[in-house]
Amino acid sequence: MADRDLDLILFGATSFVGRITSRHLAARADPALRWAIAGRDPTKLAEVAVATGADVEQIVADAEDPAAVRSLASRARVVVSTVGPYVRYGSPLVAAVAASGTQYCDLTGEPQWVRTMIDAHHEEAVGSGARVVHACGFDSIPSDLGVLFTQRQAIARFGEPCTSIAMRVTTLKGGASGGTIASMMDVVTAARSDPAAREVLRNPYALAPAGQRSGPPQPNVLGPTLDRAGGGWVGPFVMAVPNTRIVHRTHALLGRPWGDGFEYDEAMALGDGPGGAVKATALTGGIAYFAALAAAGPTRSLLRRVLPQPGEGPSPEQQEAGCFDIHFIGTTASGGRIDARVTGDRDPGYGSTAPMLTESALALLDPPPTDALPAGVLTPATAFGAAMIDRLSDHAGMTFTVVDAT
Repeated sequence: MADRDLDLILFGATSFVGRITSRHLAARADPALRWAIAGRDPTKLAEVAVATGADVEQIVADAEDPAAVRSLASRARVVVSTVGPYVRYGSPLVAAVAASGTQYCDLTGEPQWVRTMIDAHHEEAVGSGARVVHACGFDSIPSDLGVLFTQRQAIARFGEPCTSIAMRVTTLKGGASGGTIASMMDVVTAARSDPAAREVLRNPYALAPAGQRSGPPQPNVLGPTLDRAGGGWVGPFVMAVPNTRIVHRTHALLGRPWGDGFEYDEAMALGDGPGGAVKATALTGGIAYFAALAAAGPTRSLLRRVLPQPGEGPSPEQQEAGCFDIHFIGTTASGGRIDARVTGDRDPGYGSTAPMLTESALALLDPPPTDALPAGVLTPATAFGAAMIDRLSDHAGMTFTVVDAT
């Protein structure tokens, strides 16, 4: 990489989350860091530079121009992309970084696209030395690093890993941007029209390496359920599909250290008694209603008109007021039980996601830690290892703690 004239390029700096990430990078980066912002509209790039304090080079490039994205990949040691939906705009850039050995991270929560990138580019990235790290925002850093933290703590306390972990979201306060909504609608559309995408969305092992895409049945909260992990009512968590598949890819890439029968699921914790049951039922119905509207052409068009558009999202005040609180309840083969907690002090999708992405990008400037993999299409846990937990605690407003271990 000695011939690269830039350390880092933020591609998609004019997007909603790209602007927030640009501001974080400008505040967080060492003055010696050689970085640039990139996007397809030069006027908007100039506005972002002024608004975020990013006094750096501005590169005009279109995500659908293969020559332009190859140029980005050849100039920088690290490219970080906020250009979504990735299934529409992300593939040329991943092809370019895998071919050129460039380090890369993004925010995708689109598992069907991640599967395509794994199958197309994992071996090439291993050969070139590229670390291609998907899902470096709220999808799926809290889940992936939360499981890694819980397992390390279980081994330290009990001498063995958890054979089962249930992730429960107890607090989730924040808004959605137009880009996130567009990505969610694309996932729903793909599930309806594409058999390969449906297979990914059905199979919890779908992102594991080829030959490891099956295993024991996994728990899956699809409706109002009395919680297997500790009582109370739970309902489906809208991000469970991408997150669980990322966690199972991590487990497979690490060589299945938590056992061939390792179980993992995610759900919203909604309380005890009749009130919890009502909330779980309402949540289930709301998710199903959105999916039904997004799947049908006429109502999908209506949703696109009335919901936030790409480039729109929560205000800075709303981002500051948001937060999340997640518990990882694990059990070991010998009966040990651990309750680990991961929190964030801002809106999960933006106020917390931008620092997560920033730390991921900066971490890619360093050699892989000893507990991480050196190259390939990776997950946050397998690319960054436990050192990322300290980074997130120090610079992203997150906490990783053990509530109880017995």
